[in-house]
Amino acid sequence: MAQADLDNTLLYYKYRVTAPAKLAGTALVVQDPLDQVLTTRKAWRYSPGERRVRRLPSLAYDSQQPDTSGLATADVVDSFNGAPDRYEWMLLGKREMLVPYNSYAVHQQGIAYDSIVQARTLNPQLLRYELHRVWVVEAKLRTGFSHVYDKRRFYIDEDSWQILAVDLYDASGELIGLQESHPISYYEVPMFNSTLETLYHLKDGNYFVDGLDNNEPMYDFEVKLSPRDFSPQALRRGAN
Repeated sequence: MAQADLDNTLLYYKYRVTAPAKLAGTALVVQDPLDQVLTTRKAWRYSPGERRVRRLPSLAYDSQQPDTSGLATADVVDSFNGAPDRYEWMLLGKREMLVPYNSYAVHQQGIAYDSIVQARTLNPQLLRYELHRVWVVEAKLRTGFSHVYDKRRFYIDEDSWQILAVDLYDASGELIGLQESHPISYYEVPMFNSTLETLYHLKDGNYFVDGLDNNEPMYDFEVKLSPRDFSPQALRRGAN
């Protein structure tokens, strides 16, 4: 990897699916550039059925996010990610509103996932909302581009700059989706970040949850990794 590539690197990302059985062993690695207009995102996926690593032709904008059963587009990870060039952006101002915050209850170790994920919504008894000041930013799809979300309205925490909620609209102006980011403070880092993210589809009642880790080992923020650990070769080695 050339030094020029490292200079434009935002982050590396890798995951491996352990369940359900039909997806177990599937893995993905992503190399994310800082300027995604200048350099496109690179992503590779390992399929245990084929025992091969394949380069994904596109993992951006409204392309389907792998292993989500079609419930999430690539750009909804972290509430929004990727190049912003297909939208016109407008700052609408600041307001007070109830938003997800200090979500330690839903982050507790040992809670059964079935008690968190319920029909049509997460268990409200485990969620916390607080009155906070947020910046309201609206993104409107530019002429000549297509996306399932024609307009997005972001509610961004004044203190942490964390996106806490997003309203999603279709081309007719109908509200069709809602994203929520449930944040906590990781004091040992220190870092304020989401422990759980949800994307609700308001028309059919389905929703996608990202970040369930209550019965998994806690993040190791001190692990030593290098760019080589996020290469397609490393993805293949990890499958053996």
